[in-house]
Amino acid sequence: MAKKNHLPERVLHDPVRDRLTPIYPLDLSKIHSLDDLVRAMGRTAFTARQVGDAADVLEAMARDPSCLVVMTLSGAMTVAKMGLIFCDLIDAGVVHAIVSTGALVAHGLVEATGRSHFRYEPQKMTDEEMFWAGYNRVYDSIEPEVNLDHVETLAHRVLDAWDPNEVVSSWRLHRRIGELLAREAKGRGILKSAYRRNVPVYAPAFTDSELGLDFLLHQKMRQQKGRPLLRFDAFDDCEHFAQLLFRSERLGIFTIGGGVPRNWAQQFTVYSELLTRRGYEKVGLKRYQYGVRICPEPVYWGGLSGSTYSEAVSWGKFVPEREGGRFAEVLEDATVALPLVAGAVLERLGYFGKKKAGRKRSAARALVSV
Repeated sequence: MAKKNHLPERVLHDPVRDRLTPIYPLDLSKIHSLDDLVRAMGRTAFTARQVGDAADVLEAMARDPSCLVVMTLSGAMTVAKMGLIFCDLIDAGVVHAIVSTGALVAHGLVEATGRSHFRYEPQKMTDEEMFWAGYNRVYDSIEPEVNLDHVETLAHRVLDAWDPNEVVSSWRLHRRIGELLAREAKGRGILKSAYRRNVPVYAPAFTDSELGLDFLLHQKMRQQKGRPLLRFDAFDDCEHFAQLLFRSERLGIFTIGGGVPRNWAQQFTVYSELLTRRGYEKVGLKRYQYGVRICPEPVYWGGLSGSTYSEAVSWGKFVPEREGGRFAEVLEDATVALPLVAGAVLERLGYFGKKKAGRKRSAARALVSV
């Protein structure tokens, strides 16, 4: 005799009564601004919805007056011409500290001093020929070696005037370079904006960069001339970053890519927990309450770049959502998602209107002076 099927009977629910959130077709005829587009994307599905959600969370942390926002940067974002977006986020007051790869900062100096990157055209030169011509390829773009020689000259100017009794760390060096750019450079740049807004820029893997090599070369020059060597202290970065975050009520993180910058910025929370639990200082548990991540790396590769905020909750790095944490993750190339997310939020904050008004005032002053 066959056994009866004891599965429960399905009871079909009404999604309206269950208060499910509806999604809508993206109607391009109703799109009149970048923010319109991103809001409409947030009411659709897949990666488009991720973009919309990310803009909402970034806006929330930007509008929270008690939140210090850390932006972490990796990948060749300045060679990829995303640098002015980072300047806008700094100038708008959205970002209060930056943790970056050293390479991204060095390539950004090329932009800030008026030099260019170029499109890679494989039919013109092979990679071997480009080496001898001094053309460094970054995927589909070119960083000419003469640009990096110019960066070295700028770094030497700053280091040459450095007091040997003062330690060198990445945030200190970046600040001095930003100060020089603010005095002399006409163009915009990350370090110039950071200096003007008092935003520290940290490069945890400083030796893995053009500026790191320039520091080594400067030490060689000092050695040859019999001048006292400078002392680089990476832990000065750690302590300065920690003290900045300890003074803040709430924390947010906006991550482009992953790698060392993301891990270094997030491990502060582990440091704060260890200080308290192991009896060094009673600083309590400091965790990020907001998080937005733009990175296409999948979680199953096992690297931190692709790890989820949910996984980081287990390390004590983030406030769980049930306790008020707000997070969004966009699994997309940053050159596609970043302009959408950042542009929409800057539009919501009225930043572009203020920029236009500032340009008009500057033009009026120039006419008066003429």
